[in-house]
Amino acid sequence: MSKIQEVKDLVAAGKTKLVPGKVQEALDEGNAATEILAAMVEAMGVVGDKFSAGEIFVPEMLVAGKAMQKGVDVLKPALAGAGSVSLGKCIIGTVAGDLHDIGKNLVALMIESAGFDVIDLGVDVPTAKFLETIEANSDVKVVALSGLLTTTMPAMKETVESIKASGKTGFKVLVGGAPITPEFAASIGADAYARDAGGAAIKAKELI
Repeated sequence: MSKIQEVKDLVAAGKTKLVPGKVQEALDEGNAATEILAAMVEAMGVVGDKFSAGEIFVPEMLVAGKAMQKGVDVLKPALAGAGSVSLGKCIIGTVAGDLHDIGKNLVALMIESAGFDVIDLGVDVPTAKFLETIEANSDVKVVALSGLLTTTMPAMKETVESIKASGKTGFKVLVGGAPITPEFAASIGADAYARDAGGAAIKAKELI
């Protein structure tokens, strides 16, 4: 089995202690850091699918996310050395009235791994805070909004509409979360919808 496949399996299994060593072995063997990263992102995609299918639950997903983070830490110097240019900034937050951060944290991790500088505003973020942060940062490419409660869908709608009405441009709005559908995303004027963390990272890259 290739070292990259081993890394993938360990991330998917959430073996936090074993991932860094295996990532280092894969690097020492001459595998490109970007390739190892892609394998870990793929592993998280598999984990996300299992989660969506109800085969695993939040704890397993978090552990896999942690395992990937440990692997990414080992790759960071190599990725920086490879002159991987930042794709720009991504502002992320859970909308007002919603305190869920597990999904958002995974999305932030995946988007960061994909090459963005992530500004994480946390949970229960009012519209004004998103607008202020967009104002204060140049090079914002993606604004990602998460919502996990049906009751916070109006807050998401309001935030997206306010961001669009602000006249600020140069970035795309990405939304996601359990109750959110592609139809809802389109109806509130969001530029894109992502079903899970892996999908969000792919979408974010597509949007720019």
